[in-house]
Amino acid sequence: MTRFERHIAARLIKGFVLFVGALIIFFIVLHWVEYSDDFLDRGATLQEVFLVYYPNYIPEIVRLTSPLALFLACIYHTGKLAQELQLTALQTSGVSLYRLMVPYLGVGLLVTVAMFGFNGWIVPKANETVVAYDNKYLNPSSSTVDVSEVHRQNGPNTIISVGYYDRRDNTGHRVSIQQFKNATQLEYRVDANRIVWVDSTETWQLHSVTRRWFDDTGMTREQEAGTADTTLHVFPRDFARTQRDVEAMTIPVAAEYLDALRRSGAGHLGRPLVAYYTKYAYPFANLIVVMIGVPLAAVRRRGGQASRFAIGLLTAFVYLALQKLAEPFGYAGTLPPAFAAWFPHVAFAAIAVIVLWRTRK
Repeated sequence: MTRFERHIAARLIKGFVLFVGALIIFFIVLHWVEYSDDFLDRGATLQEVFLVYYPNYIPEIVRLTSPLALFLACIYHTGKLAQELQLTALQTSGVSLYRLMVPYLGVGLLVTVAMFGFNGWIVPKANETVVAYDNKYLNPSSSTVDVSEVHRQNGPNTIISVGYYDRRDNTGHRVSIQQFKNATQLEYRVDANRIVWVDSTETWQLHSVTRRWFDDTGMTREQEAGTADTTLHVFPRDFARTQRDVEAMTIPVAAEYLDALRRSGAGHLGRPLVAYYTKYAYPFANLIVVMIGVPLAAVRRRGGQASRFAIGLLTAFVYLALQKLAEPFGYAGTLPPAFAAWFPHVAFAAIAVIVLWRTRK
């Protein structure tokens, strides 16, 4: 890397950090203005909000705004080179746009790799606190996916049914565990008034238990017990999921969680699957915006930097809008969740190639 390329890379990184910092402040102020009444009305203290909630919210803001910050940094610094005719001088001396993009692509790739690790491991840890506060103070009534008439699969031939599950104390009511010999023949059934999760042993405890065994003729043998411990392949989080569980999980934990949900027969998997695939897809936005930003800013325009920033913000808005439009189709199952997560980035990568190809080299 030449001295000039190192200079470009250093300026780009500084601009990226500056824009990220500005966007963090902007997001926190905007969020506080919108939700301050909800926090205070539901009993949150200013100390909790500003010393616990918002510090943990910053990693999520960085995750969300890193592509926009890098895009604006590219437009600002490339536009400045174009406005000062430095790009013209470089092109006159034989330096092509492709060669000029080397430090930009290097920084874009560096940020992409860093954001993949950041999004996959650091952000989820901070989001544990953010999601807990959001569920408690901002959206306490609609976070749970299903808590009544819950059915889960415990192995290939066993179904667990819970009439109502209370996630606050990990207790289920009106419980039935049914084990089938084949597709139509019931072999064993357990009914209980309650099922309670025991943290110390990581097992379930059944209360007011009735066991029934069925033979080939349909005759039963019955046994009753006050309490009974049992080990299931279903855990508390599988009974009462929230729409944002995956946001607070690292990539390996989220993969195990989704695998467990599939095995248990849980429904409504569109949203967590989209969130999981987004952990892989979203960091690539940092590289894609560089491929779009440099060609856009390399052309001198009337209006100078103001017009470039306007075009940049419009492009970023369309990019984000496409992501937000695709996600609900993935949630509902209209589109495969992986497709819903990746499509906006693939589409804009194609646009980036076209813009780069059409720009004067």
